[in-house]
Amino acid sequence: MQKKLYPLQFDPILKERIWGGEKLKSLLNKPIVSSITGESWELSTVEGDCSVIANGDLKGTTLMQIIEEQPLDVLGTRVFHKFGKQFPLLFKFLDAREDLSIQVHPNDALAKKRHNSFGKTEMWYVMQADPKSRLIVGFKEDSNPTEYLQKLESKEILTILDTKEVQKGDVFFLETGTVHAIGAGLVIAEIQQTSDITYRLYDFDRKDAQGNTRELHVDLALEAINYKKVNTQKEYSKTSNHSNGVVVCPYFTTNFIPLDGKMEVTKDKESFTVYMVVEGSCMLKIDDEEYDYKTGDTVLIPAALQLFTLSGKASILEIYIS
Repeated sequence: MQKKLYPLQFDPILKERIWGGEKLKSLLNKPIVSSITGESWELSTVEGDCSVIANGDLKGTTLMQIIEEQPLDVLGTRVFHKFGKQFPLLFKFLDAREDLSIQVHPNDALAKKRHNSFGKTEMWYVMQADPKSRLIVGFKEDSNPTEYLQKLESKEILTILDTKEVQKGDVFFLETGTVHAIGAGLVIAEIQQTSDITYRLYDFDRKDAQGNTRELHVDLALEAINYKKVNTQKEYSKTSNHSNGVVVCPYFTTNFIPLDGKMEVTKDKESFTVYMVVEGSCMLKIDDEEYDYKTGDTVLIPAALQLFTLSGKASILEIYIS
């Protein structure tokens, strides 16, 4: 029997990280219990970390269960035909109290061959930035494996990497192969392919509480890296009560909605939609039911839901597969 679908929220999956802090609680109201919480996985079907519905009649059901039972209604026809019953994206909030490691993600072909996984194309939206906070995104100039290994060996890798000072609202799109790192003092909304494959290149020689350094994957990364200079920052419009295009790629489309008042939304049944509220508060009304959201909330709109209204004053990321 088909279950009635509605806007779905999920219990956050909280991850301790050596570089994490407490902003996910202070800024986004996540129920963290550790002072080194680095990530809140908002929507995930990564093995061992499958999201559980937190609201309504389906509370306690996993995302995979509801997809298994009603794949077309949840995912949409386009997504189902492309990915089957797999949920192809992973949504996170990150709090970097310290610099993250310098890392790279493999493309689909390499990830499939080595790990039987998707690759990891991703984008970042900067929600909060301490003064002088920065990101590392690719090489300053075209490089090559020889130069990269020499600089890594001599601990001068930062001299050939591109560093960007960032502020709230900045967006970066990272195709697979882009060497990158999130710097200290940033809270980021991250949208990525469903993958947890990361090759760590350099970790500033830091040690964990037990005095151990973290594993590096220098050899694995060699074939995965794009040594060309890339342009990762995305400029975008901010027209009120409108879906402003930010990123369009084969894996996801992301729009930015500066909500100020009321906005009617019409969807087809081709793809699910995810909203991440990155600032403010809003209400979604569908079939006389009202749902309230605030900064740090993530909601999955199943593909079967086609007509609804957004109202309030908020900045929202809108994500679907086109």
